[in-house]
Amino acid sequence: MRTHPDITRKPYFMFGRESGKMSLMVASEAPARPVPGPRGLPLLGNLLAFGRDPLAFFSRLRDDYGDVVTWRLGPRRSLFLSRPDHIAELLAAVEQTYEPLEIGWALKQLLGDSVLLSKGADWRRKRALVQPTVRPRHVRTYAATMVDCSTALAGTWRDGQRLDVRREMTRLTQRIVVRTLFGNDLEDDGGRLGDAMAVIQRELATELRGGVNLFLPSWARPPWRRRLLAAVAVVDAEIRRLIDARRSADPADARQDDLLGRLLAARDEDGRALTAREVRDEAVTLWAAGHETTSTTLTWTWLLLARSPDARARLTEELDRVLGGRPPAYEDYERLPWTRQVVKEALRLYPPAWVITAVAGKEAALDGAPVRAGTVMWCSQWATHRDPRWFRDPAAFRPERWDAGAPDVVPDHAWFPFGGGQRTCLGARFALVEATLVLAALAQRFHLEADPHDGVPAVGLLLLPAVPVRATVRAR
Repeated sequence: MRTHPDITRKPYFMFGRESGKMSLMVASEAPARPVPGPRGLPLLGNLLAFGRDPLAFFSRLRDDYGDVVTWRLGPRRSLFLSRPDHIAELLAAVEQTYEPLEIGWALKQLLGDSVLLSKGADWRRKRALVQPTVRPRHVRTYAATMVDCSTALAGTWRDGQRLDVRREMTRLTQRIVVRTLFGNDLEDDGGRLGDAMAVIQRELATELRGGVNLFLPSWARPPWRRRLLAAVAVVDAEIRRLIDARRSADPADARQDDLLGRLLAARDEDGRALTAREVRDEAVTLWAAGHETTSTTLTWTWLLLARSPDARARLTEELDRVLGGRPPAYEDYERLPWTRQVVKEALRLYPPAWVITAVAGKEAALDGAPVRAGTVMWCSQWATHRDPRWFRDPAAFRPERWDAGAPDVVPDHAWFPFGGGQRTCLGARFALVEATLVLAALAQRFHLEADPHDGVPAVGLLLLPAVPVRATVRAR
């Protein structure tokens, strides 16, 4: 295993790999020095190794090469960053020096030209229109829906019942986001949308893990692309139905104040509204990101709690003490620090978004080192969140590492599940409040005894469990 050079400009607290003690690393004034990564193949570069297992590939770059590592995705020169200060510098420069990079064809089919994938002036316009829909004061109004839906689900659970945890969490978060986004429920009793998203997730993974699939021309239609387009059509049909119903609704309808109503009413500085296609793209993005990320986080959280009786006991004690048997409310988000820490630690170990990419639009610099125009920049939440320099015993589920006054200092951007800089996820507050209140509402009544599970994630749009997480419901 390589030793990490002193290449930052400011001090960092780090953990000795043998002693486990915290020490202060004083960095030199030398700039970042990119080092060559594993030798690749002609034309393909490191594409095949990346495609086989992107998480292991990035972890190998971090552990065996350096903090700034050159590699090639096909013919494109890439730099992989694993230090928090370098990641912070990169994310702060997106939209000035760097541009977001679209990875592959599949994600574009689902999200279109939404704020997540747009660039430049188009991105700035859309962000200004979308951001007000998820401001903290609006999240407060959505909290009651989060709790109501969770309470309704809890009413269907029975002691000794066997269930698929991800399926339960997906249905719950889907109902929450559709009520907050569209003001009503889906006509989806058969789970068509959930099944469609499962197909989309699987085919996104096919593109990423297939290596050469990333470079197929847009007109090519192998079977996996046809399956993905059919699944996107299912999503489009339901979202279009809900948008059409809203456009034809009575303007006095109270639902006009939900997320969709705000999208339709939004105007830019020139008085322009979002087009029908733009509303579709933003609505699908809010729907997909608003429930898939949270349902994934909750699935991993239940699995981690099932493996950690001490953490679960502390969660139970906090919920009983603070809530006293009543349902949680928005105000309880700040009153439940351990519950929040459980969610935060689950996001550290299994961040739903596992990679961020950007491309240098012009000659740039990273910590004083030159970056050529066209270089693709990569950083991975998975790799940095599990770096032993920033987290003692990084593979362990330890919510206490986030206790107020905890002795171990975690550098800024060592934890960044929602990205950073100007392109920080707009729904970060919504997701954190939702995961915390849902967990509180369910865990105050039930434990889930998950079957043994290896915790290996499957790489796709999000980091999902590679095999279903099944559990037995135990009433408290």
